[in-house]
Amino acid sequence: MSDRFVYHCTLRWSDLDAFGHVNNARFLSLYEEARVALMFAGARAAGVDSFGAGVVIRRHEVDYLRPVGYDVGPRTVEVAPTVRIELWVEEIRPSRFTVAYELYDGEVLASRARSVLVPFDLDRQLPRRITDQERAFLLGYAPGGAA
Repeated sequence: MSDRFVYHCTLRWSDLDAFGHVNNARFLSLYEEARVALMFAGARAAGVDSFGAGVVIRRHEVDYLRPVGYDVGPRTVEVAPTVRIELWVEEIRPSRFTVAYELYDGEVLASRARSVLVPFDLDRQLPRRITDQERAFLLGYAPGGAA
């Protein structure tokens, strides 16, 4: 398994602000789409279903490095523009983990972010600890396999 999960996210016209750039608040939605792809689709494909039972965000940090536009040229008129999001697990603790992201507009790094996530028991409305199976999955996306 690669240390990074790579997700190509389609931009929507509604992502834009009055200046024709992707709105800063929408970056969190783009990061969310990539994170959901990893934790729900990717984890389920690896036999880990428990993230779907509940994970909440404890913290987000976003650094905006450059604006991202909605460029449609002659070669892309039939395909909406996309951004590439690379994410990996930066840290794993007994009851939380940190996901780091980089968002690329073409080959240009446009933003970096981090999210602290807490596994959560939705029925009991309480945080829970990371299971051994979840930890093993997350370690597959930790640089060097250790977080």
